[in-house]
This record gives sequence, structure tokens and C-alpha cells, in this order.
Amino acid sequence: MKAVQVSEKGGDFEVVERDIPQINDDQVLIKVQACGVCHSDQFVKDGVFPGLEYPRVPGHEVVGIIEKTGANVSSWKEGQRVGVGWHGGHCFECEPCRRGDFINCKNAKITGISFDGGYQEYMAAPQEALAMVPENLESADAAPLLCAGVTVFNALRNTEAQAGDLVAIQGIGGLGHLGIQYAHKMGFKTVAISGSRDKEKLAKELGADAFLSMKDQDVVEELQKMGGAKVILATAPSSDAVTAIFEGLGPNGTVVAVGADMQPVELATMQFITGKKTLTGHASGTAMDSEDTLNFSALSKSTPMIETYPLEKAAEAYDRMIKNEARFRTVLVMD
Repeated sequence: MKAVQVSEKGGDFEVVERDIPQINDDQVLIKVQACGVCHSDQFVKDGVFPGLEYPRVPGHEVVGIIEKTGANVSSWKEGQRVGVGWHGGHCFECEPCRRGDFINCKNAKITGISFDGGYQEYMAAPQEALAMVPENLESADAAPLLCAGVTVFNALRNTEAQAGDLVAIQGIGGLGHLGIQYAHKMGFKTVAISGSRDKEKLAKELGADAFLSMKDQDVVEELQKMGGAKVILATAPSSDAVTAIFEGLGPNGTVVAVGADMQPVELATMQFITGKKTLTGHASGTAMDSEDTLNFSALSKSTPMIETYPLEKAAEAYDRMIKNEARFRTVLVMD
């Protein structure tokens, strides 16, 4: 089969010929149809994830057809279309797993990091990492929902916001353009926040009830005029942006950060105390969370804006993504 691998830390993407993977008793073999290219693939490209082994095939937004099942696999059948996301399996034995908190498994596997991902024509995946893909979702559209989609969908549905509450989506990119759609379809009064007015028309088309520009407006003041946000979903990887918008929360409001940044957020404890405001983060989700995301997306017709590339052009697709030139997700599609 054909695969795209990174052979060493900081190495280039290499198109190579490999044997089709062998599966163990608890895995399935997937014939890959589409694989999203995610910013987190940088962990493999740049070798910044602890314990990463090379060569490694990246990709954790995978959709394909089950080609073969292991001896212990009974819930999945050949011919089913499935997805595999960031969460690539869990041990079932540590304390979080025993409590059903699989996303916090101490021995959790990550697709495309712990084992080879979807930048290849076939991949082996643990059965607990599989999500069923609805029939009325195209594979290329479904792929980014297995990371970008589940991250924002899961974050929003696990807040205390109820239909009619003011929810602001900060950042209109790979995560944010999905966050706006989900917030609107969940019944929230949806406010889109961007760095400038360039994306105002798009934000409204995606479902935003209001648009705020951090360049041209005092976003905190404007949010407070609306009564303050119950939730601000921070999708841009910018700690400074979180600091800047925190005071836009209303009483008992929460900023949920899903855009990862390694820099500190600078807030005073009094800002949390006044109004009982909170700042939290949210991880992507398990396979069932991904399946819920896919089903909601199909039901509400919420799909990502994508650019597609053949597997051989993985480097070009990654380059478009990492330079923030893609609108808004790049997806590798197989013949």
C-alpha cells in the first residue's frame, strides 16, 4: 500500500510503499477513504510529543471501511464505515477507566502518535476507538469532525449553557467555523468574535446572530451590553485572547479553552471571584463522543469547509494548514 510517513524528528513527509498492516485480535483493519490534516499533526512532524517513535504515519481524523476484524471483535463488521479520532484507545484498567472516564485514561493511546494513523491507504485501529459514520455524511466532510468537530461540539454540550443563552465563539478558523454552526443549531444566541471584520459575512452565513471585531470594537463592552456571555468558547490558540475576552462573561459564566497555547493566561483571582466566573479547558472526546458529533452534524447539516488533496500531496495539504491559508480544513482523500 501507499503511505506518507515522517522518518525522524523534523523530517519531511515521505511517500513510501509499505505492507498492509497486520491486526491483532482486538483491532480492525480499515481501508482509508479520507483523513483530515490537523494542527496537532505538528507533534509528529516536529517530534515534540514525549515517547514518539519513528517512522510514524500521522493522521487522527480518519474515515474508512472495515476490511477485516480481529478474533475478539464482535460489535463491528466488515463493510461498515467508521471513523477514528484523536482518542485511539484506553486500557480499561486504570482508575479513570474503571470509573468510565476513558478520555482521562492514564495509558490512553493517540491515533497517529501511539500508532500509525490515517495518512495511508490502510490502517489498524483498536475496536474501542471506532465511531460509526452516518450514511448521509460524505467521508471527506466527516473526517475533520473526528477532531475539530468533536472538540467544539463536546465542549459546548458539556457547559451549563441552555437554549437561548448567549454563547460567544472566539476565533473563526478550523475550530471556530464549526463552533458557530453547533452553537446556532443548539439554540444559543451565538456571537462570533474575530480579529477583524474580514469574516463577518461568513460568520453570519454560518449562523452567528451577532459579530464582534477585536480590532474595531471593545468586545468586552459589547458583550456586557448584551448581558454578558454564559459561555465563551476560545478556539484560537491564543492565551492573550483569553485574557482579553474574559471580562465579557456574565455572572456564573465560563470561558472554555479548546485552542491550545503553551503561554500563560494572565488573570487576577478577583476576576474569578467577582461574578463567580470560571476558566476551563476541554479535551476532544472518546469514540462515542465522536459518534454523537457525527450524528448531530448529519442531523443539523453542520459540516466543515474543506480543501481536498490526494495522499501524495500530504505535504502541500499540511503546509496550507500550518500556515493558516486553508479555509478551513484540509483533507486527504484516497482513490
